[in-house]
Amino acid sequence: MDRISTITRTTKETDVAVTLNLDGSGQSSIQTGIGYFDHMLEQISFHGLLDLTIKSKGDLHVDCHHTVEDIGISLGQSLHQALGEKKGIIRYAHAYVPMDETLVRVVLDCSGRPDFCFQGTFVQPMIGQLDTQMISHFFKSIAIHAKITLHMSILYGENDHHKCEGLFKAFARSLANATQIDPRRKEISSTKGIL
Repeated sequence: MDRISTITRTTKETDVAVTLNLDGSGQSSIQTGIGYFDHMLEQISFHGLLDLTIKSKGDLHVDCHHTVEDIGISLGQSLHQALGEKKGIIRYAHAYVPMDETLVRVVLDCSGRPDFCFQGTFVQPMIGQLDTQMISHFFKSIAIHAKITLHMSILYGENDHHKCEGLFKAFARSLANATQIDPRRKEISSTKGIL
């Protein structure tokens, strides 16, 4: 069963194309026009062991908001499409990731019921050209459009780069674990019979 999807999203503000292979090997080709954001998206691919291609052109002369948001929407839609019926997936997963002095936790459920909770703060307004208030907004966009329940917490830390990178890595590890196929599970992982 191929779990591969391609999503394109074109608006007056952005032009985004995402190709995702959930059963990849961690290969990526990312071009968003925001260097630090490219680096973070590469973390999702590498640590989530999924193949990911993202090409985006956006109104970065305004700010990064539309680009980051529309990539989150597109990546979420791509995840939802690639998961298909979700038959046999483990469904729930969590990850703790330390980044030097920082510790973050991500817990997710491929539930079909989108929800997002975020706890944590950033001190600096920007990391490179990425607006720090867009970090949680990016993951919220993924959660809504992937139809997953996603809880993210910065438990403690000082360095904003470490906080952000920890979140991306922990999301990647959680996603990799939750979307794995359990060889013992022959049906959908819900007593309801649907996710």
